[in-house]
Amino acid sequence: MKSFLHNLMLTVPGLVQEIHVQKNEGTIIVEPENVKEILTFLRDHTSCQYKLLIELCGADYPSKERRFEVVYELLSVSSNARIRVKTRVDEYKGVSSVTSIFSNAGWAEREAWDLYGIFFQDHPDLRRILTDYGFEGYPLRKDFPLSGFTEVRYDESNKRVIYEPLEMPQEFRSFDLQSPWNPLVHTEDKS
Repeated sequence: MKSFLHNLMLTVPGLVQEIHVQKNEGTIIVEPENVKEILTFLRDHTSCQYKLLIELCGADYPSKERRFEVVYELLSVSSNARIRVKTRVDEYKGVSSVTSIFSNAGWAEREAWDLYGIFFQDHPDLRRILTDYGFEGYPLRKDFPLSGFTEVRYDESNKRVIYEPLEMPQEFRSFDLQSPWNPLVHTEDKS
């Protein structure tokens, strides 16, 4: 895999920023503007043949300058090999949609948009897929509150689902998570 990735860097100079190999699986880091070109090359070139996009997902790293990573996991059936392509984007710029290269990317890109807010330019139908259309925020971002912003419940009198601002009826409590059965924490003097 390492020699394949080295040859790939020589074949497409300037497109690949970094390469990594772990457990015989390669990872390629590219700029967002090069994603479509490198994925097309990996799919169509005779020495690659990565014909299947098996996963497309996002990851959130709020401390980094470009907060999000978009990860494309490809499979070559002919060589029984996987390769991962990663790109880093911020919350304003986004990345080009790859639905023209891999048609199954449509729903995965919608999911990344819905849960992280990663924008996919030229996506044919970029709208929410898992949350309600009126949902505010992106629930898989690290800065999204665990309790959310609203409470959803079914109102029997109105015969419909209603949204209400979230109210926390209890004060915040701090729990001592020390177990009394842990011998390292609670030692008794047996003299």
